[in-house]
Amino acid sequence: MKNDSLTHTLGEGLAEIPALDCHSHIDASHLSARGLHDVLLYHMVISDLYSAGCPNGGRLAEHPDKNEIHNRISEAIPYLKYIQNTSCYWGLKIILRDLYHWTEPISEDNWLTLDGLIKERSTDSDWPREVMRKANSRRIGTEFWRGHDGSADDILQYSLEWAFFTRTQWGQNDIPLFELEKAWNENEPSPPLPVTLESRPKLDRVIRTIDDVHNAIQHYCDRIPYERVLSTAQHFSTDINYRPVSDSEMETALSRRSDATIQDRDVYANFILEAFLTELDKHADEIVYQFSLGAEPLPYETGSKLRQETIFQLAQIFERHPQLRFQVFLSSEHASPALCTLARELPNLSFAGYWWHNFFPSTIRKVIADRLDMVAANKQIGFFSDAYTMEWAYAKAILVRKQLAEVLAQKVSQGQYSIDDSLSIARQILFVTPQSLLGMQPA
Repeated sequence: MKNDSLTHTLGEGLAEIPALDCHSHIDASHLSARGLHDVLLYHMVISDLYSAGCPNGGRLAEHPDKNEIHNRISEAIPYLKYIQNTSCYWGLKIILRDLYHWTEPISEDNWLTLDGLIKERSTDSDWPREVMRKANSRRIGTEFWRGHDGSADDILQYSLEWAFFTRTQWGQNDIPLFELEKAWNENEPSPPLPVTLESRPKLDRVIRTIDDVHNAIQHYCDRIPYERVLSTAQHFSTDINYRPVSDSEMETALSRRSDATIQDRDVYANFILEAFLTELDKHADEIVYQFSLGAEPLPYETGSKLRQETIFQLAQIFERHPQLRFQVFLSSEHASPALCTLARELPNLSFAGYWWHNFFPSTIRKVIADRLDMVAANKQIGFFSDAYTMEWAYAKAILVRKQLAEVLAQKVSQGQYSIDDSLSIARQILFVTPQSLLGMQPA
């Protein structure tokens, strides 16, 4: 059987396999797109448009008003012709064609008509679940705070994204302390700080001593709703030098917070991280420590960046906490084989999906192939969308299934798998492993 025919056969088989989407930002208050802006101006498309010359590279507000929506769409339309080559644009076309039966180029003359179609669908309470059925998706993970009143608990499960103790911000060397302080001032989990933080809210509680750090960590961990979340979502910045630090080092670093250096930042981050992981050890059977890796701040979003040293520094952290389960979202293609070697030797490290700068077809195929060759199928989750609406969760599911079919066809062609093997492996990573590794439950 030729590869094209194999790919088609496997694609048909993959379409029948249900998937569990273990990470998104879908909001229970608006599961599907509220209008064209939620589809066209998904942040990954904004990056494409910005690179093509569109003057605004920032994300839309969480709840943009009519003026912001109209201005940003009008601003973007002239640049759409320059990004038709990108895979993000392919995703946009998949959404409009499959879900809204729209195949015309978007223009100043017709975008309001398309916007109206999307708005009309958004009023249908069954529409988001219909999109899930079309994607053959059986459950979607999202941020805990986005669950709101629980109205979508039948299709959503949750991850805690609250404070990021080992995520850097440009020019803010005390940011690990501020992340913890912010949570210490809150009585329940709240939305996390943005990827690029421009201003800070004034806080009543401020960390000045090591005792404050431990009290703040205890406050944070006591408020984790372990019975309602599957994981805590964190980030390991590659700009941090990971190592154990002593109390005396932390005391010295705290004393010069107002003039903190990069080295002080690393002391703060490492001290807080170890305190956090030590507390989480008590809940190792209740929560998975999911973390993103390989993306660092740029003015609007992030770029792919990962030092080789970071990989083995993290290995030492995982080894110090053998009962905790760590799961990586990787955004650096070059680091894929190195991370796979760690997962082969560290029982408590696993993989999920293809994150941010890895979510492009050629890279997805490379990462799938690495993991299938190097890592047991019960240690890898084959998909997450990172989407903000059901429409983009649908498009990304289609894109991933297509890349998986290509990789499996190659393996069948060279005699590594049979077709039945391929579909069995695909079912494992798309549907079974999210349940066994993360505790997801099919709806």
